[in-house]
Amino acid sequence: MSVDVRAHLRVHLRVHLRDVRSLLFVPGNRPERYAKAGASGADTVCIDLEDAVPPTERTAARAAALAFLRAQPAGHAYGLRISRLACADGLRDLLAVAEAGAAPAFVMLAKTESAAEIAIVAAHLPGVPLIALVESALGLQAAAGIAHAHPQLQALMFGGADLAADMGCAFAWEPLLLARATLVMAAASARLAAIDVPWLDVADAEGTQAETRRAAALGCTGKALIHPAQVAPVHAGFSPAPEALAWAQRVVQATTADAAAMLVDGRLVDRPVVLAAQRLLRRAGT
Repeated sequence: MSVDVRAHLRVHLRVHLRDVRSLLFVPGNRPERYAKAGASGADTVCIDLEDAVPPTERTAARAAALAFLRAQPAGHAYGLRISRLACADGLRDLLAVAEAGAAPAFVMLAKTESAAEIAIVAAHLPGVPLIALVESALGLQAAAGIAHAHPQLQALMFGGADLAADMGCAFAWEPLLLARATLVMAAASARLAAIDVPWLDVADAEGTQAETRRAAALGCTGKALIHPAQVAPVHAGFSPAPEALAWAQRVVQATTADAAAMLVDGRLVDRPVVLAAQRLLRRAGT
């Protein structure tokens, strides 16, 4: 990967992952689906070399994914999920990406449990934006350290299904609320994106949108998807309500450079409220 491409990815993804609403997974062993995933309307696509691929097919999937990435122009939105470094497939994935001459938009490290793992991946993939997928009790305990592990790290992702299995709790909102909040707080402390776990019932658009709204209210900046049908409900879930958008517009319009605090519609508005209004308007594209 050239220095120019690395620089481009640093600039592009520093903005992109903070603003991304939808990250769509596509199995690495289904290369015929790569382009379809890219045309789905999702903000970014993650070609999965880990859990979605049977162990016997991972070598072929790795080769197919890297060949596809080599053919993409700079600034594309396709990234890779590689297996955890504690297994042979993870080491093979990392070395293959490092040697391939491909330029993934990001690399997601599965089952991240320490800052040292991020440092190892960054050392082999200089300049490539990284996402740490936290999906175990040990990883959650180390989340704050992971978040500050390396400048290439640009997002944490909440791996709720694996975490629930590790903790022995139900894979549901209430049992995982503290874990979600812990990951969001770790991400916020390092100014990273916080990506929520996918909603697994693909046919349940209402449930997808409802959980997305709850995740957004908690501070998640994006949500992972497992099917293109989830793009629209996830984007709707991150879209502000009309009344919230109108309020944010009034706040920003009333803001002056020298005002420490002011009243808008009878409500006290200070700098944190103004920043929140500006962030909401950016997400809405207004």
